[in-house]
Amino acid sequence: MHTILIKLFIHDSENIHNPKVRTAYGTLGSITGIATNILLAILKYVAGMLSGSISVTADAINNLSDAGASIISLIGVKLSAKPADKGHPYGHGRVEYISALAVAFLVLLMGIELFKSSVEKIINPVPVKFSAISLSILIFSIFAKLWLGFFNKKLGKKINSAPMMAVMKDCFSDCLATSVAAIAIIVSAFSDISIDGYLGIIVACFIFVAGFNILKDTMADLLGKPAEKEFVDEITNKILSYDKVVGVHDMIIHDYGPGRKFASAHAEVPSNENIMEIHDIIDLIERDILNEYGMIISIHMDPIIVDDEKINALRKMTSSLVSEMCEEMSIHDFRVVEGPTHTNLIFDLIVPHKYQLNNDEVRNEIENKLSKIDERYFAVITVEHSFN
Repeated sequence: MHTILIKLFIHDSENIHNPKVRTAYGTLGSITGIATNILLAILKYVAGMLSGSISVTADAINNLSDAGASIISLIGVKLSAKPADKGHPYGHGRVEYISALAVAFLVLLMGIELFKSSVEKIINPVPVKFSAISLSILIFSIFAKLWLGFFNKKLGKKINSAPMMAVMKDCFSDCLATSVAAIAIIVSAFSDISIDGYLGIIVACFIFVAGFNILKDTMADLLGKPAEKEFVDEITNKILSYDKVVGVHDMIIHDYGPGRKFASAHAEVPSNENIMEIHDIIDLIERDILNEYGMIISIHMDPIIVDDEKINALRKMTSSLVSEMCEEMSIHDFRVVEGPTHTNLIFDLIVPHKYQLNNDEVRNEIENKLSKIDERYFAVITVEHSFN
């Protein structure tokens, strides 16, 4: 069903780097969510009236809020598709994150309101009537929400959309909430005990947790989280696959919204090669990455000596020493300056953010280890932290 809808309503669906295709995906997901949630809200409201259950009626209102969330997502997708302008040279892609933030606050608000209503129901309980029609509606709603959740997950992963992934989480939370409401109706068939208010609190907790998770994930996007390791490795391997490139480091990937990434990196190249030829290769890499990933990347050339056996041996020795201290640490821009009394080993060192030693302690540790190998070795280290 998911695939059929995509083929019917999205032209050139595999070209996800095209802003028009991304907008079409977002529009399809939002309109589907609006229609589904309005239908479920009507059905659940009827079920709530028939059974007199606060948890069922609240679930109906929750579906209305979900329809509102889908409308917010639709607006976010439309606004994020606006082209770059003088005031926003990197485009408007982060509007999607802002719309996901609005969805999170809407979900949290519904959780709080439901919690208040459920407490009132505990204080002033009203018997719940068993209704086969109501129970059937809730079971249908669970399957409908599961379908909608997986649909948004498929679309969200396809175009890396934060609002769609937020809607997906909310859908799965709603399934749990609706299941709890169904339990209240089933219990009413066998007992006069009023558990509706207590179950309403459980539903409110599910909704609140979903809203908090959406808020947490969206804030990470807005604050600037690192690119996924798999993507960084893929770009790194892509650059390394070209002739004359012997190393890649200092890669920085800026995210200005789904499908709007900008990057920079340093490519180590042999210092004895023709500079014009190397420049052409770097230009080719930048163009190929733009065409294949839709990402603008600026690559800086770092010439290094690769044909000197002594320098190569010292580089390998230093790299091994650093890796023994921590597998996540690495070196780059390695140079050697020899003098009559000592030899300077000059390099940049990438250290994990949560490494147990501070920058000065790391330098001292490496200097001590190098001096034990040869007292003439002096380390000149620039400590850096990875952006990925």
